[in-house]
Order: sequence, then structure tokens, then C-alpha cells
Amino acid sequence: MPAICKRAPLPAALFQSVEDFLAARGLRDEGDAEVFALLYDDSERLVACGARAGRLLKQIAVAPAAEGGGACASIVSALLSEAYTAGETHLFLCTKPENGRMFRSLGFFPLAETPDALLMENRRDGLERFLSALPHPTGRVGAVVCNCNPFTLGHRHLIATAAAACDAVHVFVLSEEASLFSAAERLALVRAGVADLSNCFVHESAHYLVSRATFPAYFIRDAARAEDVRADLDLTLFASRIAPALGISVRFVGEEPFCPVTRAYNERMKSLLPQYGVEVVEIPRLCGISASRVRALMQERKLDDIRALVPEESYAAIARRLTRDA
Repeated sequence: MPAICKRAPLPAALFQSVEDFLAARGLRDEGDAEVFALLYDDSERLVACGARAGRLLKQIAVAPAAEGGGACASIVSALLSEAYTAGETHLFLCTKPENGRMFRSLGFFPLAETPDALLMENRRDGLERFLSALPHPTGRVGAVVCNCNPFTLGHRHLIATAAAACDAVHVFVLSEEASLFSAAERLALVRAGVADLSNCFVHESAHYLVSRATFPAYFIRDAARAEDVRADLDLTLFASRIAPALGISVRFVGEEPFCPVTRAYNERMKSLLPQYGVEVVEIPRLCGISASRVRALMQERKLDDIRALVPEESYAAIARRLTRDA
């Protein structure tokens, strides 16, 4: 019987059966699935399942009795067909390292691997094509990875400091659509905000950097370890593939006194990147300026207070948004 795809949310009883099926195999639902693929045997028992969240295939599980019988291939095929119909053609998959051979046989190619996780994509040369299209300056080359939701004077300070210390700086603006400002808006604001820095090259991240959608941890039994697993996989991809391809020898990061998740990520960065020959430089926060503070002031509609925290381009974008929302 071919796998069937159902849009989320599933009916409560059906969702409970999927949750129980996953739990029996050491997996868990992360609550972000848009589509579930379900495979039943002739007795109407669930023998395999999987899900798609955006461009990510996840939570693929097969009952022991159905292993080796094409159940996994049926689930992946159903999810791929549904994703292509929905317009998602560049897909990622994150799994346990021991599952790599199986998913390679289904058309996925490895991007990065840690002891806990393996990240794959359905394009043999997807990362290479993304990197080859970027500028390749020489000399001391740095990198800044930022969300900029929205772009503030603090972000400007971080990037300008990096630019002053390097011959060239790659600025990667996260492409994940999980922010108040869209990926396109944030990219435009950063480009406008550093236009005078001639040695800065601003790019989208194309889901290869710091994307919760690309780095899930549904296969980690201990949910408390999920952020560490995500961080290690993301940093390994950056250090082992992206930095060498672009000649990046130093990554600049802003000091994070408030958010414990980001602070923990920065600490893991300091530990892991030097093992690959990439220096990590932490820049003190500029006068306590933060994007979260700007968003809070937006909620209060305090435009005068916001003006002191952001460049003119960001201020104009914020003013337009508040006027539109009003």
C-alpha cells in the first residue's frame, strides 16, 4: 500500500497514534510539521511515518517488521512528491549518522556530520553552487552571521568592527522566515545599512546557517540536548565546508548578555571553530542596543525611542510598518 499524505493538524486520535509510533522508536514530534506521510499494512496498522516542515523532511520512522521492505522509500517518495507539488524542490533531511547509507540510496547527499546528527540535502552540489556564486576575496577574510530583526546600530557596530579588522567580511543574513521582518526585508536593511563599507559582502544564508528549520533534533531522546545538537551541526557545517570554501579565517559574534540560548551557542562556537582553524572574536554589545529592545518599543509604538537605536533605513521601515498596522 502506498504512503498517504495528510495536512497538519491531524485529528487528535490519529495524531496520538503517530506520537506513540514515534516515541516507540526514540523519536518525538517537534510540533512544526505541515504534512504527515503515513503507511499502513493490510491490517490497517501504522508501519511507517514521516513529515515535512517547510523544506525539511523529518520524523521518518519504520516499524521493525516493515524494515527492508521499501517502507522508508515509500514514505520519502510520498513526501518528495507532495513537496514538489507545493513548490518546495530544495529539501533537507536531518537524521542519525547510522541512517546515512539508507538516505543516500534515496537521493540525499551529506552536508555535515557530528557524532549525534547527519545533515543531508537532495542536491548533489547544492552547497557548492551556493558558495561558488559568492565573491571570493583574498587576505584576512571574516564572517558575521546575523538575523537582524530588525537591523540596529548594534548590528552595524558589529559588522563595522569586523570590516575594520579584515580585508573582507562575508555577512550572512538568515533566510529562515521566522521573524517579525521577512528574510527579504532583513537582507535589504542590512545591505542598506552597510553600503558604505566597501569590503563587506552581504548574502542570504540560503538555509545553510543557523536555521531551526534545517537543524531539527527530533531524534534526540533528551530534549534538553536539542540546542547543543543543533549548534554543533550548524557550526560543523560552517567550519568544515563554508569557511574553507570562502577562505574565512575569523568569525565575529556579538556579546549576548540576555538570551541564554544564544549565549550557549556562542560558547560552543568558541570551543568548536578553532579546531578547524577559524578564530572567534566576540564584540561587546553597543550601549545595550538589541533588536529585541526595538521590537518591544514597536509594540509600544515609541518611534522617538526607536530612532536612537537603528539606522535611518531601519527607522523608515519600522515607521512604515507601524503606520500600515495602524
